[in-house]
Amino acid sequence: MTLYNIGFGSYVTRERVIAVIGPDSAPMKRVIQESRERGALIDATFGRKTASVFVMDSGHVILSALPPEKFAEGEAPETA
Repeated sequence: MTLYNIGFGSYVTRERVIAVIGPDSAPMKRVIQESRERGALIDATFGRKTASVFVMDSGHVILSALPPEKFAEGEAPETA
């Protein structure tokens, strides 16, 4: 199992991530709002500005304060 450190002691399982996207486009804002209404939004920003949005295979959406570039394929993720 490989983990992404999404900041502030929070982690997501790399194998369950479908996409990591910036939050600024209108479609992503809709995705965030719809997941909030469904109760499937996890805010892991700890009060900071959202810099990336994780779309998970479970239908959950996770907000992170770290930029999407941090999770590029070439980066070394933390492992468990």
